[in-house]
Amino acid sequence: MLFHYHFWTPFVEETEKFYEDHGFRIVQRIGKYQGEFQNFNPPLKWEDFREKRVLFRIIEARKGSINITFGYGKKVMFDHIGFLVSEKEQETICKNAEKMDWKVDCGQRRTFITTPYDFRIELQTHEDLVDSMDAKIETLTVETKIEGLADDILNLFGKSVNHLHTIIGNAVTIREAVMENFPVKQAEDPNGVRIFSRGAQ
Repeated sequence: MLFHYHFWTPFVEETEKFYEDHGFRIVQRIGKYQGEFQNFNPPLKWEDFREKRVLFRIIEARKGSINITFGYGKKVMFDHIGFLVSEKEQETICKNAEKMDWKVDCGQRRTFITTPYDFRIELQTHEDLVDSMDAKIETLTVETKIEGLADDILNLFGKSVNHLHTIIGNAVTIREAVMENFPVKQAEDPNGVRIFSRGAQ
């Protein structure tokens, strides 16, 4: 199940506000302050730490089975998408990635696969990263600079991944996301992701 994406962005506070205004709850904020990583989790609000100039490594927003994270970057940069899979599926996907000569980085909590398209794929087996099945990502449209992603995804997963669409362009990013139970017909987040409610054209 495609459940997750991550961006680096100079618009950290604006991105949090966008998703919170559209029904997401903020789960965690981890940032570097005075040389050390610290938690600034809710119930803390931005008014409590804005003047401290915290360099946020990760802020996590959730809505149903959708999990979106972002951290500070000097420019907007798409980093990865994430799939929630079983341990058996993860093992198969990792073997396929190795056959494709894609780097696999297995961690205790998550596994990352480096693609030749300038973004990574996260494999996650821990279902505690989603709240419920009340909302989900129906489709993501990923823009890449080179062709071949659709065929490579088919080879990686060993089956069609219908909720991932690919287009060729001048950037590597997520152009569109269609979400179930998104509260408005159409909106655009501060990082250029156009979000539609399911069924919107």
